Amino acid sequence: MQQLSSRSLLKEKAYQQLKCQIQDSTFIPGTFLSERKLALELGMSKTPIKAALERLESEGLVSVSPQQGIMVRELSVHEIADQFEIRLALESFVLRSVTGKLTNEDIKRIRKNLQQNQQAAKEFNHTTAIKLDAEFHGIFCDCLGNQEIIRVMTQLREKMYRVIGHIYQQHEDRIESSWTEHTAIANAVISGDADLAVIKLQEHLEYGKQLLLSPRR
Repeated sequence: MQQLSSRSLLKEKAYQQLKCQIQDSTFIPGTFLSERKLALELGMSKTPIKAALERLESEGLVSVSPQQGIMVRELSVHEIADQFEIRLALESFVLRSVTGKLTNEDIKRIRKNLQQNQQAAKEFNHTTAIKLDAEFHGIFCDCLGNQEIIRVMTQLREKMYRVIGHIYQQHEDRIESSWTEHTAIANAVISGDADLAVIKLQEHLEYGKQLLLSPRR
């Protein structure tokens, strides 16, 4: 039993480290990965590396084929558009469900996130801004408490982590405008106006999508 646990821990460690290296662009899209080389770099056997890569493939972060090998994927225009559509549908439901039902602790958590986001904007801190952006959208999911929605939203955010980072790097004013949009969403939810909250969410996601897709057209 202990041996199985150790194997699981190694697989999880390999998965987390490789995912982090993909998200922070240590491995840029188009990079070919070698199981043997990765095993040497991470100091483990090929078994947990293989399991981690299979998991990353299922999440759309790498592609594995007998002909080409293992390659870090870049999201296509259609995939990015699809991601935003799924987020809009899920997050609209979440906002409508939690509006008028937030506790004082929920509101404190939201306001703390907004304060930290504002500071990150002032400092042009891309890394912190990305994490706070994910946290902001996740707070409302946590408030709802639907574990399946939390799971799906987490996967969507992790898949989009790298491309959202590109937005912040290429458009430094996006950190501040994103904070402004988050504030409008939060104020609408806290004041009990679900319709306005969804409108502000739609505007927020649409603008983010256009920033990503416009340069690719």
